[in-house]
Amino acid sequence: MAFGAVERMIAWRYLRARRQEGFISVIAGFSLLGIALGVATLIIVMSVMNGFRAELLTRILGLNGHVAVYGDRGPIAEFDAAALRIAEVPGVFAVVPQVEGQAMATANNAAAGVLVRGLRAADLTAKGPLADGISPVAAARFRAGKTILLGNRLAQRLGVAAGDRIDLISPSSQTTVMGGLPRMKTYEIAGLFDVGMYEYDNGFIFMPLKSAQIFFQMKGKVSGLEITLEDPNEVASLAQALQTAAGEGLWVRDWRQRNSSFFNALQVERNVMFLILTLIILVAAFNVISSLIMLVKDKGRGIAILRTMGASKAMVTRIFFLVGASVGLIGTFVGALLGLLFADNIETIRRFLETISGTELFAAEIYFLSRLPAEIDPAEVISVITMALTLSFLATIYPAWRASRLDPVEALRNE
Repeated sequence: MAFGAVERMIAWRYLRARRQEGFISVIAGFSLLGIALGVATLIIVMSVMNGFRAELLTRILGLNGHVAVYGDRGPIAEFDAAALRIAEVPGVFAVVPQVEGQAMATANNAAAGVLVRGLRAADLTAKGPLADGISPVAAARFRAGKTILLGNRLAQRLGVAAGDRIDLISPSSQTTVMGGLPRMKTYEIAGLFDVGMYEYDNGFIFMPLKSAQIFFQMKGKVSGLEITLEDPNEVASLAQALQTAAGEGLWVRDWRQRNSSFFNALQVERNVMFLILTLIILVAAFNVISSLIMLVKDKGRGIAILRTMGASKAMVTRIFFLVGASVGLIGTFVGALLGLLFADNIETIRRFLETISGTELFAAEIYFLSRLPAEIDPAEVISVITMALTLSFLATIYPAWRASRLDPVEALRNE
């Protein structure tokens, strides 16, 4: 649809606020603001939810691996041989044997239930978030053996720091002359880790594999194997090869199966939020319709004069379409710019708001993560802009058609 210079000039005059048309201009301004806020909110919320999913996926898979291998009958005895076979499968980055079990950690008259994981010091690098979350000194102490790594939030709960000692109590008992007693052992804290996810920082302890085998009475055995792939999205295509390499007596379970309900819930919530926030843009589009209908009614005499001067119905349609489309176009791109700027600086904005309000807006114990993530998806932003423009353009069709159908004789007679 081509717009001539005269059409653009008349549309611009209709867009400008004049004293007698002030109310109409206010409605058009609110329509523009509604579209802008709808687009901005949609981009921000979608970016935050993308960031949540990416961060949780990185943290969860970074510490748990992309694929887990377990024994049919409990702990795995010949785990080194199985690890070597699995490591030869193309696409496998690392295979980490580990011992896992629950325990009670006590120190300074405080106690907390923890999940203890034992792994070799050389396998720390395969746990990306863990390796990045500890200091070189702590890593060196861990390699020396007989020490543990403690989550920083768990350390705060127990009132301990690097170099202190804590007691770990195993749920399995040991037989003595006085009957069964809980097994307890004291360990020195090599250092603290911070992976940025509350669940791990508050309840996980890592110790050397041999120490964990002794503590959980799994001499020469492990609880399972954690496999890290070069590309986690290739897990479906590698599933059969991994199962074949693992051999009989072992079964393979990938990250999608272990976390299916969690990530499905995130996807459903994301789709519902997209639908709900789209209604904001839809309401703003209805405001465009109402403001244009009022403008057509107010400009009836001007439309009649244009028609008597030779303006065609198509020209009148284009003029009012341009008026409504301008509101939608400006609102959409202002909203997109605002949304992108906000999403790109959302963590800084959160800290600023917390500073001036004195309240915690993003509690790690509730939202799992210690920072507010946001990941802008260009394709998603384009789809939001396209949807907003489409709704805005559709909203202008009926008022523009009404304007073109106005009878100039009747309009001038009523004047």
